[in-house]
Amino acid sequence: MWKALAGFLVAGAAIAAWLYWTQQRPRPLVVSGFIEADQIRVGSRVGGRVAEVFAVEGQRLRKGDPLYRLEAFDLEERLARAEATASAAAAELTRLRAGYRPQEVQQARGRRDRLAAVLAKARAGPRRREIEIAEQKLKVAQANLELAESEHRQIMRMAQQRTASQTEIDRAERELKKSRAELAAAEQELELLREGTRPEELAEAEAALAEAEAALKLLEEGYRAEDIRQAEAKLKAAEAEAAAIRRQIAELVVCAPCECTVEAIDLRPGDIVAPDAPTVSLLEANRLWLRAYVPENRLARIRLNQRVPVRIDGFGDRKFMGRITFIATEGEFTPRNIQTPEERSKQVFRIKITIEEGLERLRPGMMGDVLLDEATPD
Repeated sequence: MWKALAGFLVAGAAIAAWLYWTQQRPRPLVVSGFIEADQIRVGSRVGGRVAEVFAVEGQRLRKGDPLYRLEAFDLEERLARAEATASAAAAELTRLRAGYRPQEVQQARGRRDRLAAVLAKARAGPRRREIEIAEQKLKVAQANLELAESEHRQIMRMAQQRTASQTEIDRAERELKKSRAELAAAEQELELLREGTRPEELAEAEAALAEAEAALKLLEEGYRAEDIRQAEAKLKAAEAEAAAIRRQIAELVVCAPCECTVEAIDLRPGDIVAPDAPTVSLLEANRLWLRAYVPENRLARIRLNQRVPVRIDGFGDRKFMGRITFIATEGEFTPRNIQTPEERSKQVFRIKITIEEGLERLRPGMMGDVLLDEATPD
C-alpha cells in the first residue's frame, strides 16, 4: 500500500511539474489573418453610354487592358472643329509673323515716291518756260484784241455810212468781246504762274506725303507685337481645347491601371455611366498583404521592416516571405482606461505584412499564419 501511495505521489509530482513547465515555457508567437489586396475603383471622367464591355468578374488583367468603352457622341465632331480652329489660328499667326507681302510694301513705296514728287513740284512752282509761254499767250491775246478793236471801229464807220449790215456789226462786237475775254484770261494765267503754288496746296501735298510715308513704314515694320501675342494666345487656346477633347476621347476606353483582378463589374452595353463615378472594382495583383493582430505583451518583439515567413492554408508547410510594413500606434478591443494587468493582456495592435513571394499563386481572401518567432532583420 505504501508503495502504491508513493507511486501516486511521484506521478502527481511529475504531472504538476509538466504542467508548470508548459505554462512557463515561451509559446511560439503565431498570429493569423486573411490576405488582402488594395482595391481600385476605376471609372471615366467623361461618362456616357456604354458601347462595349470587355472584362468579366475574376478576370486577371495586365496594365492597359481595356475594361469597357463608351460611345463618342459628339466628341469627334468637337475635336474636328477645335483642330480646324487651331489650324486657322496657326495660319493667322504665321501671316502676322511673316509681315506684309513684298508687293504691298512696293506698292506703298511707289505711292510715297509719287506724292514726294508732287510735293517737290508744288514747292518748285511753275518753270520759267511756262511763264514765258504765258507771256507769249498774253501778247497774242493783246494782238487779237487790237485787231478786233480795229475791225470793230471800221465796221462802226461803215455802219454810220449805212454800208455795213447788221450781221457784220454783230460779228465785230462778238470778236471784240471774245478778244477782251481772252486777254483777261491770259493776264490772270500769267499772274497765277508768277505767284507760284498756293500755301494750301503745299500743305495738302505735305500731308499726303506724310500719310504715305507712315503707311510705308507700317508695312515695312510688319504687324504690331501686340497683334502677334494676341494671335499666339488664340492659337494656344485652340490647341488647349483640342488637347482637352483628345483627353476626353481617351477617357472613352477605361483600362486597367495596373496588373489586377476584376472584383466586380456590373455593366452592359447601353448603360449610362456618370462622369467620375466608380464603375469597376479591381484588386491589385502585385501588392498583397496580410492583416493580423499582435498582443500587447508581444509587441516589443517585432519592429518595422522585419522579414517574416507566412504559412498560407492550402499550401501545406510552404512558407512565403513577407515584410512588416505597418504597426498600429493605438491598441484595439480594450477600453482606453485600463485598470488591471489582466485587462492589459487583452489589448492587441494591428500589423500589416506585405507579401513578397508567390504573388502569382496567392489570392485575396486566403487565410494564413504569420510566424513572428522566425522573423529576421532587414
